[in-house]
Amino acid sequence: MKHAITARLPRKTSAKVSDPDNPPWTEDMLGAPVLKRGRGPQIAPTKVLTSIRLDEDVLAYFKSQGSGYQSRINDTLRKAVKRNLPGRPSAAARKREAD
Repeated sequence: MKHAITARLPRKTSAKVSDPDNPPWTEDMLGAPVLKRGRGPQIAPTKVLTSIRLDEDVLAYFKSQGSGYQSRINDTLRKAVKRNLPGRPSAAARKREAD
């Protein structure tokens, strides 16, 4: 008959091993906590998150001008809206009035 073999538990050491090359961390070593910087939530959101599909060349043009390309696209669209607001004479009507 075979004897049952049981796994031995690891030895417990009462004294902690001290390694002079790897001391425990202290608050002084860690330094001050680093807070994540960012914009944070808006108090009164003025813009709406949306998704639009643009031609690749149009997007490449705005991106090539550097960061802030979304704001420049928004400004360009705003100018187009202001040109075509109802109640304003169209470009053809303004030309006829000038003649």
